[in-house]
Amino acid sequence: MSGARGLDPPVPPGLHGSAASFTDRTGRGLYVYCITEAEEPLDLGLAGLGEGGGPVFSVHHGGLAAVVSEALPIECRPTRENLLTHELVNEAVMRRHASIPLSFGTLFGTEADVAAMLRSAGGALSEILGVVRGKIELGLKVTWDREKALAQLEAEDPELRELKGEIGRVVGGSPYASRARFGRLVERALEARGAQLTRSVYEALQPLAVATRANKLVGDDMILNAAFLVESAREDDFNRAVEGLTSRYGDVLAFRYTGPWPPYSFVNLRLKLESEQGTG
Repeated sequence: MSGARGLDPPVPPGLHGSAASFTDRTGRGLYVYCITEAEEPLDLGLAGLGEGGGPVFSVHHGGLAAVVSEALPIECRPTRENLLTHELVNEAVMRRHASIPLSFGTLFGTEADVAAMLRSAGGALSEILGVVRGKIELGLKVTWDREKALAQLEAEDPELRELKGEIGRVVGGSPYASRARFGRLVERALEARGAQLTRSVYEALQPLAVATRANKLVGDDMILNAAFLVESAREDDFNRAVEGLTSRYGDVLAFRYTGPWPPYSFVNLRLKLESEQGTG
């Protein structure tokens, strides 16, 4: 979509979670970015997070692979650089394989620990991979211009126009009752129009998505903040639908469209060993 796609990814889940407490005897651990399906070692040619950024590689068990790099716990802080590295590695894997992005800050001790996790959670991981295979996440944030929306409402609603004119004709100020009534009518009308616009966007996009997740609205002007899980083959259809919405509502609505991303909003895994509490 020309000029409409953003580059900012969704924040990986678990941003404020601490890394696992166990590492090997050198104090280093294996930071896990995601889980995918692969029999052979993955060579992504990427550097991992932390000081020096060691190479990203894969640990395997039973057809599953954990994409990892060595790191110290202190290097797993949610800095901007580390969040970007976490995202870049996940994107690189997503372009080649179905993958499950892990929460930021997932740290295991050794390759044996990672393999044990793959073994113990293998069934669930394979099931999730089956769900997300061939799918991408697309994000959409929609804000509106309340003043322009109000101008449209006044043009459409004779009662609003009449009240506004009545207030404007009073010399030296407006009667309290007329102002209060006008304010109530405006708020109700804006609330209804905002809900109508939100429904229109959802109705245009939901048929093109496998699943939808509504996220928290940020600021008074945002009316929609949602993630859509979409079949990769339907990305162009989704693009065209957003373009159509932009053409139809662009005088009042602004669309911030991002992706494709790994399915962060639809998979939130915090993997650990059953024996984690006994390690240190």
